[in-house]
Amino acid sequence: MRLKNTLYCGVMLSVLGATAPALAQSAVPQADDGNAIIVTGSRIRRDPTEQDKPIVTVDQESIARTGLTSIADVLQRIPSAAGGLNTKTNNAGNIGGPPDGTGVSSGSAEIDLRYLGAKRTLVLVDGMRYVNGSAAGGIPASVDLNTIPQSMIERVEVLQSGASPLYGSDAVAGVVNIITRQSQKGLDMSAQFGTYRQGDGHTYDINASYGIQSDRVSIVFGGNYVKQEGVSTADRSISQWPAAGGSSCADGGCSSATPNGRYDVLGQSLTLSNPIIGRAPVLSDYRPYVSATDSFNFAPYNYLLTPSKRYGAFLNGKFEFSDAVSLRTRLVYQHRESTTQAAFLPLFIGPDAGNGNLLDTISVDASNPYNPFGVTLSADPGSANYSTIRRRFVEGGPRIFSQEVDTLTMAATLEGTFDVGDHKWYWDVNGSYGTNNAHQVFTGNLNAARLAQALGPVGACTGACVPFNIFGGAGSITQAMLDYVTFDERDRSEQELWDVTANLSGDLFDLPGGAVGFAVGYEHRDQQAYYTPDPIITAGLGADVPTSPARGGFNVDEFYGELRIPILSDTPFFQKLELNGAVRHSNYSSFGSNTTYTVSGLWKPTRDLLLRGGYAESLRAPSIGELYAGRSRTDATINDPCTNVPGSPWQTNATVRANCIANGVPASGSYAEPQGGQLGVFSQGFTGLKPETSKTWTAGGVYSPAWARDSFASAFSIEVNYYTIKLKNAIDSVPATLTLQRCAFEADPISCAAITRTGSGAVAGIDGVLQNLNAIETDGIDGTLNYRSKMIGNGSIGLNINAAYLLKYNIKPPADLGAPTIKCAGTERCGASDQAYPHFKANATLDYSTESYGLSFTGRYLSKVTESDGHVMKATFYGDIQAYFSPDWLDHRTRLTIGVNNVFDKDPPLCGTCDGANFDTTSYDVPGQFGYLRLSYKM
Repeated sequence: MRLKNTLYCGVMLSVLGATAPALAQSAVPQADDGNAIIVTGSRIRRDPTEQDKPIVTVDQESIARTGLTSIADVLQRIPSAAGGLNTKTNNAGNIGGPPDGTGVSSGSAEIDLRYLGAKRTLVLVDGMRYVNGSAAGGIPASVDLNTIPQSMIERVEVLQSGASPLYGSDAVAGVVNIITRQSQKGLDMSAQFGTYRQGDGHTYDINASYGIQSDRVSIVFGGNYVKQEGVSTADRSISQWPAAGGSSCADGGCSSATPNGRYDVLGQSLTLSNPIIGRAPVLSDYRPYVSATDSFNFAPYNYLLTPSKRYGAFLNGKFEFSDAVSLRTRLVYQHRESTTQAAFLPLFIGPDAGNGNLLDTISVDASNPYNPFGVTLSADPGSANYSTIRRRFVEGGPRIFSQEVDTLTMAATLEGTFDVGDHKWYWDVNGSYGTNNAHQVFTGNLNAARLAQALGPVGACTGACVPFNIFGGAGSITQAMLDYVTFDERDRSEQELWDVTANLSGDLFDLPGGAVGFAVGYEHRDQQAYYTPDPIITAGLGADVPTSPARGGFNVDEFYGELRIPILSDTPFFQKLELNGAVRHSNYSSFGSNTTYTVSGLWKPTRDLLLRGGYAESLRAPSIGELYAGRSRTDATINDPCTNVPGSPWQTNATVRANCIANGVPASGSYAEPQGGQLGVFSQGFTGLKPETSKTWTAGGVYSPAWARDSFASAFSIEVNYYTIKLKNAIDSVPATLTLQRCAFEADPISCAAITRTGSGAVAGIDGVLQNLNAIETDGIDGTLNYRSKMIGNGSIGLNINAAYLLKYNIKPPADLGAPTIKCAGTERCGASDQAYPHFKANATLDYSTESYGLSFTGRYLSKVTESDGHVMKATFYGDIQAYFSPDWLDHRTRLTIGVNNVFDKDPPLCGTCDGANFDTTSYDVPGQFGYLRLSYKM
């Protein structure tokens, strides 16, 4: 605690000191020779044109060209990136918490490299760790990029290789290093408005920053405001019905929880012919339930694009006390308000409801004035006379989840130089603190204890209690009934990061190829987090997806070193030959110690050609959520082999029938739920988890010919890189589908014990505690072409192509599970979440730019993918155009930009297996053309 308090005071005083005359830091700190700098992927200063690892840089111009208002959306377009969470994700309350124990981060946005998940991509800000996000739905394991103001970003460097020896845990797939504005003169501001052609999704984006500089002190400060209005699923044809391409509930996917109710009671399945308002219903009001015509279409009540609002400010600064010592500081605050929405609550009560709480045990007393059946509908084991009552709770309104998230980070660096003989050495001491605090209010939920009282004996419904009418259909629940049983759910969560590092680097001695460079350092990091659901939810009395509280943390001490050995230079066939290596030893409070290392080499046979290769061992420590998450439920679309419906294994396989009967399914075959329904999967953290480990090989080259620059180009380069990653001990839970299959087909005792069934045979829940489970193997090829012509008229032509080819992505379950290798490349939804794994992805931008005007076209391509049912989602090509005007008479300080994204109005391919709105929201755009207008000014 003393260390934390000392660090907090030191960081706070240093940051507040930046409000005195100006502080600044150059985006890439320059060494004395003007060439050697710190680049992402090394702590030793080096020539940035001779990097031994593959890096993609996204600068301000590239960000502005997209017309996007979130840096996450920009980075998710990189071909080597998978989709990741973004504001098209509207899953809070729909499918529950993810089975990895990290909770639902509603309104957040992440970056996922190599399809390995956002938790395996390390996000840094100015080379330092940043606090993980939270959204009052659990304890996520990744940074929410919406907590970083876009106005503060100078550029983003994406290291596409494992880098745990350099940066520690999580850098399995790579590193995203966000470099902030640290040197600026005067004012830089912009205002943008964008909207879809359909007239929705209005977006407002205002950014401003100001810089002041003097000889010894400089400062950059700024702020941002972003407002994004929602797009409803009702306003796009692709998402108006649950079934992909459907036009009615007869096409499937609609819900059995209907406004007029489905009543599986006394051996019958009934629904109301019409709502009953103003009187108690009687038996003659009911008729048999027919799925094709009576099911409820919930699809139009969700969001395709979730509304959100973000605003914040930042301050960067630098004091130069002397030529050899300086102090750098950074202060960032960001506030987010976001909303997700689901259709009216599907209220399920009864022994087959599968809630896993009090709702499954509610009996409806015969004395309830609205009970038309004349007997108590009992849920008691052994005497139950009804299965479920399903009622769409339309009177309570849609389920609305509103988040407010505040993020505050502070960082301070004291750094300097000194001479050792003829060489300069560099030192720095860094301290940082970050907190991400989230609150969520959920309206449309219901208190199970009060509902049980209001449906129970009327004599026990006293005080504020009002007898509840669950039988009367839409509109029959009065305001007094609502007031008694409903409540506003209030959840909260927080993540906190403390980080201290100390580094020393420089040159040791000279070799024929140059000076041998080194870097050594120490890091102490402390991460703490908690998630606290509403007390009613904690007590198990909510009617929506249940969750449990979680709290925990860990700390780690790390020592690391890096060495660069330039063997040869400026000799025939060896313009440059260099070896590099790094090692890191970590001691975690959560699992113990670990050592990782990396080696790489660089060879330039000529000045125009650079060849490189490397090997790295990386790790990812179990996250706080994975270690300490409480029990929570995911509603997954799963086929139960034990259901007695046409074509099911129950009907075709005697072994399955026998195993299912042993697991609790009635021998009579009365259990006949439709295939493709949602079953509850319950996950939970596990403190015995070990770290994930990976091995990464990379090889590639860069060709930048002088003859091209001498003849037709001012810049020209071609880069190709190959990677292969093998990950072991991936933290996951056994897929619920596999658990059901192993129990039904093999009578596996562990799998059968994980399945809980009701008296009717219905699945009440499937346990999926986290464990070190799978191996993941992936490899692919990345390619980049950069070209800029010599002057043509007043400007130049540029062409940038960035492509990725996924050769393989295989998930290998442990041998004792007896499950086959899952081959994901070229498929959709290979795991538990929506995600396309196209073999080929590419972006290309062609532009003509002058000081006064410019025009660009960007094409984005995703190759076809195949769903598990064999449906092929065709290849997709998006086109974006942008033009800008910067008149001479305003000294080119003012720029007007006009752009249209998805100019060809391309719809995403239909996805029948996706949990979203019939398309993969992680990989494809919201349907419709998006146009925007931006006015910017630089003083």
